[in-house]
Amino acid sequence: MLKPLGDRVVVKMLEKEETTKSGIILSSKSEEKSQIAEVVKVGPGIDSEGKKVEMHVKEGDKVVLNQYAGTTVKYEEEYIIVKYNDILAVVE
Repeated sequence: MLKPLGDRVVVKMLEKEETTKSGIILSSKSEEKSQIAEVVKVGPGIDSEGKKVEMHVKEGDKVVLNQYAGTTVKYEEEYIIVKYNDILAVVE
């Protein structure tokens, strides 16, 4: 498993799904990608200057990411490593 350093967070993108009127779920492969991801791992919360940053997300949270945030990494599955500041909101 990937272990993020500093104020970074490992997330896994969630696919957009559409439900038809009859209840069939269709996975959307359109050009507009989802900005919602699930948090997989959270770093210790140290910024580039060595100061402690309080991380307000935890494993399993669904979050909204900045549209062009992060670095894509393929390790067993495809993950994105983002800086904590690139997380815009937690989906409740």
